Amino acid sequence: MPPDMSGNEKGPILLGIARHAIAARLGLAKRQPFPKPSWIREHGASFVTLHKSGALRGCIGSLTAHRPLGEDVMANALAAAFQDPRFDPLTRDECEDVRIEVSVLSKPERMFPADEAGLVAELRPGVDGLILEYGPHRSTFLPQVWEQLPDPGQFLAHLKQKGGLPADFWHKDVRVSRYTVQAFAEKLGE
Repeated sequence: MPPDMSGNEKGPILLGIARHAIAARLGLAKRQPFPKPSWIREHGASFVTLHKSGALRGCIGSLTAHRPLGEDVMANALAAAFQDPRFDPLTRDECEDVRIEVSVLSKPERMFPADEAGLVAELRPGVDGLILEYGPHRSTFLPQVWEQLPDPGQFLAHLKQKGGLPADFWHKDVRVSRYTVQAFAEKLGE
């Protein structure tokens, strides 16, 4: 069961953990203990996304809850900043210009579409994050990706390509799961 994310304190706490972890790794802050709320110690899955000047600068996360949420956010913030293979590691000079978003994921729910058209018809644009798996291929899009790819067919085609499959690929053994997120983002100027 994911941590109870109700209440206004969650976003600032999770964003603070992510921001502080990155700043501490860069030597811009001292390491601090986690805040005290009990929900921070419950197992949760998160993604941490970094944006610089409106462009993606890093995004790493966990699809399933396997450690306390606070630890997951901290580890994913560090991975997004320093280990995303699409980008060079974040520098001290960039840290202040990066906007952080933390997404807390629900438990993935397996889908059983009869075919690709059935899957496309079941998708909820703007709501569903999607995990696609076939053999060694695995990819996911957070629900926020619907902002760039609002058409369900295109969303799915790009997700397949992200996982190393052709955009028009489909096989009866494709596994698909969906999830939702509760997203918290730093506002510009924070």
